[in-house]
Amino acid sequence: MTPDPLPPRLPATDLTRHRRLREQGSLDRADLEAILDAGFVCHLGVVAEGRPLVVPTVYGRDERQLYLHGSVASRSLAGGTPVCVTVTHVDGLVLARSVFEHGVNYRSAVIHGTARKVTDPEEKLAGLRLLTEHTAPGQWSYARLPNRRELAATTLLALSLAEASVKIRTGAPEDGGGPDAELGLWAGVLPLTSAWGAPVTDPVLPPDTPVPGHIARREGTRHG
Repeated sequence: MTPDPLPPRLPATDLTRHRRLREQGSLDRADLEAILDAGFVCHLGVVAEGRPLVVPTVYGRDERQLYLHGSVASRSLAGGTPVCVTVTHVDGLVLARSVFEHGVNYRSAVIHGTARKVTDPEEKLAGLRLLTEHTAPGQWSYARLPNRRELAATTLLALSLAEASVKIRTGAPEDGGGPDAELGLWAGVLPLTSAWGAPVTDPVLPPDTPVPGHIARREGTRHG
C-alpha cells in the first residue's frame, strides 16, 4: 500500500514555529522541497556519547523521507535518536548603509525527527540510488553498483520530512527609508552564485576515455 502523501503545509510545532523574523518563514512544503533539491550537502546534528556532534554529509530524498549515508563506524549514524538536519544556501550579501543593518539573502531548511537506520536491503539500495542520483544524476546506471561487502560497510539513515522549518530572505537592504539613507553611501546586494566547472579526468585513465554525457552536460550549470 502506498503511504498517504505529506500535507502541502508544514506544521508549526514547538521545534519549527518561527519566533523571530517571521516574515521570512514559510510553511509551504514546496519551498522545503525546492531548498533540498537545490543542494546535496547537509549538516546532521545529533547528541553522541553525551556530546553534541554536527557532521556534513550528502543526502537524497523522496516525497516523504530524507536519506543520509556514511560509514558504519560513524557515531552520528547510530539511528534511533532525535536529530536535526540543516540545509542552507547563501544567495548574496545584503550590504546596507550601516553595519547593523547588514544581512544575508538565503534559503534554509531545518528538519527535526528521529532518524531510522535502514536495514531492509531493498530500501537501502533504493535509498542509496536516490542519494546518488540526487548528487550526480545518471551516475547510478553508469557506475558499478555496490556489492554486499560495500553495502554492509555503509549505514543509511531515513528521516521523515514531516516536521521542518523553512526560512527565506530575498531583496534589498531595509534601511532605505530611514535616517541612514541621507548618508549618500552605496547599499545593495552582492549576489553569490556557484556553477560546476569542466570535468577533470583521472590521470590514470587512458587519454581517449570520453567523459560521459551526464557528467559533461553539467559543466557551467548549477545543481538543482
